[in-house]
Amino acid sequence: MVVVVELGLFLVGLVALVVGAERAVAAAADIARFYGVSAFFVGVTVISVGTSVPEMTTSVYAALYGAGDIVVGNIVGSETAQITLAIGIVALVSPIVAERRNVLIYGGAMTLAMVVMLLTLDDGRIQRSEGFLMMLAYVNFIYTLYTNEGGAEISEEVVDEERERPRRALPWVVAGLALVVVGGNLLVTNGVTLARVAGVSEYTIGLLTGLGTTAPEIVVASVAARRGEGGISVGSLLGSNITDPVFSLGVGALVADVVVTDVAAMTQTTTYMLAVSLVVIGLLYWRRGISRRMAVVCLLLYLPSFVVA
Repeated sequence: MVVVVELGLFLVGLVALVVGAERAVAAAADIARFYGVSAFFVGVTVISVGTSVPEMTTSVYAALYGAGDIVVGNIVGSETAQITLAIGIVALVSPIVAERRNVLIYGGAMTLAMVVMLLTLDDGRIQRSEGFLMMLAYVNFIYTLYTNEGGAEISEEVVDEERERPRRALPWVVAGLALVVVGGNLLVTNGVTLARVAGVSEYTIGLLTGLGTTAPEIVVASVAARRGEGGISVGSLLGSNITDPVFSLGVGALVADVVVTDVAAMTQTTTYMLAVSLVVIGLLYWRRGISRRMAVVCLLLYLPSFVVA
């Protein structure tokens, strides 16, 4: 009976994370685009940060409960799912078209973020000072991006909308983030309990959580692709994979030192994460996007992620 209750609360937490993030992101995107920010910039910043709120919240709660395996497992699971599963699903909805320049810049930044994560986790521990530096590096990236590209591609949409619209969207941002916070708490506390009852490692639970918290990225990117918003679609996926390894992980480490006990699983899964990321970035650059045929390849690349754990 206890297991059923824990499982129910775990699923409620996951749903709250997804619904809350989706609401918050949609409203935040309305506010950003109302002021005429470029579509790709919105994707890489507002959308990617918004869809990464579940990862951030899960990292904070897991760090507070001393569940370092879930903190890192969640980030690795999310990263791997985004670069393979999410890219594949989005490309099936509508083939992805990407400029080689954007792939080089943001694919390179994504790879660098993952390398920073791997180097920091070399000893299986991330201290608060390291978490702070990781967050600082991300803020510097956003500032550099804004100064170089923020206003370079002003959107011509939403010029004649009412000025009150952002005010109506703000409550949705607050409500969505509140759902995310509650969901993160339920997800982590009940996830740890389920892992112990079922005899499954907390690191594996973290990987599964990462898959669940990737749902907002998949939904938002798919909708954007279907509506012809390629900049938001590709930008949000690449942007989330820059945000999570440094900022989302750094937030958790800033709350409390993150210590991983299952170092073997961590090493295998992080290595696979980096390897498949390089493969998908290579496909994006070489083929200037991802066709429906290549989408199947991306989906297949996700399957071994749990085998290596």
